[in-house]
Amino acid sequence: MKKSGIKVIKGQTASKKPKGKVYLVGAGPGDSGLITLKGMECLMCADVVVRDRLAMDVLLDFTREGAEIIDAGKEGGRHTLTQDEINDLIISRALEGNVVVRLKGGDPFIFGRGGEEAQVLERHGIEFEVVPGVTSAIAVPAYAGIPLTHRAYNTEVTFVTGHEDTTKETSTIDWEWLGRSRGTLVFLMGVKNLEENVQRLVASGRSPQTPAALIQWGTTPRQKTASGSLENIAKAAQSAGVGAPAILVVGDVVRIREQLNWFEHRPLFGRRAVVTRTREQSSILAEMLQSHGAEVLEFPTIAIQDPPTWEIADRAIRMLDKYEWIIFTSTNGVQRFIGRLEALEMDLRAMGPAKLCAIGPATAQAVRDLHLRVDRCPADYTAEGLLEVLKESEVREKLVLLPRALEARDTLPEGLQLKGAIVDIIPVYQTIVPAEDSGRTMAERLKGGDVDIITFTSSSTVRNFTRMLPEGEAASLLNNVTVACIGPITARTAKELGIGVDVTPGEYTIAGLVQALVDYYREHA
Repeated sequence: MKKSGIKVIKGQTASKKPKGKVYLVGAGPGDSGLITLKGMECLMCADVVVRDRLAMDVLLDFTREGAEIIDAGKEGGRHTLTQDEINDLIISRALEGNVVVRLKGGDPFIFGRGGEEAQVLERHGIEFEVVPGVTSAIAVPAYAGIPLTHRAYNTEVTFVTGHEDTTKETSTIDWEWLGRSRGTLVFLMGVKNLEENVQRLVASGRSPQTPAALIQWGTTPRQKTASGSLENIAKAAQSAGVGAPAILVVGDVVRIREQLNWFEHRPLFGRRAVVTRTREQSSILAEMLQSHGAEVLEFPTIAIQDPPTWEIADRAIRMLDKYEWIIFTSTNGVQRFIGRLEALEMDLRAMGPAKLCAIGPATAQAVRDLHLRVDRCPADYTAEGLLEVLKESEVREKLVLLPRALEARDTLPEGLQLKGAIVDIIPVYQTIVPAEDSGRTMAERLKGGDVDIITFTSSSTVRNFTRMLPEGEAASLLNNVTVACIGPITARTAKELGIGVDVTPGEYTIAGLVQALVDYYREHA
């Protein structure tokens, strides 16, 4: 893949620091996956990011540590900063020698005032580049199932501001031409003046029966669409609760939405799903849920940290070549074990001829990522399943190492001991309740009906969830929420705590959990 060629050049002397550079970057319309590769590279090298309200928060995860993030959002006349203040801010940061990213929703030059900002930079002699973005004018209709062009319906498309500059003495929009046109019209920022714009179109010759659609928060899990015609779209929007930010699409192509509405028909669309894994581990589950249409709320109920002491683990690791089996019961166990190996200035050669066992496919993959072979992995991804695949003749009188969490079920070590194995348990991490106090916020969300799904991927996520919420309220707060547990052990823990469980997959993996949720909502549609 060819790189964009972005370079950050720092000053050579303290006496004269060179001017920085500004990148006017289009963040896309809302779906964070629609930002361009070059836009992402700009974020990664930025010293300062000045962001719009419509630029997704998740994009900021790609900024480097220490980058300054400044919110310059505007919403319905309420401005964090005025445009003049934004201009002054960009200029001052660039003159300090910084690489500045002006992160703008959609495309900088499509009703984004990027042209004005570029002019200001040019007047101050500041180097800049424009990084185009996917404009909402194109992407939002596509996500609503509306192709802007279709040879059976139209031959032209017109983009119009739905919120013309109020300082102009007269409108520069040619309403007479728009009224005569039979092409597709796309009004950006089309809510505030919706009724007035529709009336002008009809007065200028457009038929009141012309199909129209108003799309709010397009390309995001909050997308909401009201469909109708010019004569009733304002009422339809009000009935559907569609407000700003939204775009208005006018034209016969809106008729095709009923056939092509792919985005809003995904099985988890419109559902808010809570992920309770650690922040470091939440991404895979979150991405899978989002791919089926869910809006994901991260609520980490566990944090991973070192065990109280490394003494037990270090003693075992220093005699690692004596063990004939090493059994991993989680990806955390693999990563923390290898991390401790490195901390002791040892490497994989220290494992000698030991055979390796993993409790499930994710853990097995973590082992394979180290270029190590997995000798045993059960079909049933539980301690009980592991005990079934390890024959007594394989482990009798054999030294078995079990790197795991400080607190864990004793089913596996006790079962191995019954088979005659000599088991050494070494704690390589412990799970704790996160320090951040977000339990009351989550309780309020649950009380307000803002959560549809909650996912639990281990017994510790369930137990810690109940601890983080107001005492004794967890079970009742989840009464109207779909509770999904990754496997029977996690589900049993939830039930013991009085929490009803709606979904438990047949395959105890993240993919299995998501598919079980998809199947559940398809059955209950």
